[in-house]
Amino acid sequence: MVNRPDTKGQRVKRHQRVRNKISGTPETPRLDVFRSNAHIYAQVIDDVNGVTLVAAASNEKDFDAPGGNIEGAAKVGKLVAERAKAKGIENVVFDRGGYIYHGRVKALADGAREGGLNF
Repeated sequence: MVNRPDTKGQRVKRHQRVRNKISGTPETPRLDVFRSNAHIYAQVIDDVNGVTLVAAASNEKDFDAPGGNIEGAAKVGKLVAERAKAKGIENVVFDRGGYIYHGRVKALADGAREGGLNF
């Protein structure tokens, strides 16, 4: 029998290491990323109060690009940045969610920077 590595468990461990170092405050909330095979999700979270301030995802009803590629991730980043700017949020800390900072995660971060978020 072939023993496959527990890739989700490994990602959760990496995410926990990242979360031990960063936390969102009301002044600088946390921009969190979740990536599935088909979609990508982003949330701006205030960890002190335990509140999601802004969210955007590629599976929203009016989203026109596929979420499983770099273009869709960049659009989600711009969308979450627009919504955060509308709520007066300019500075965030980036939480890559245990994923490698490459591909769709990097595209989402670059899209959020283009949208006006600072991190």
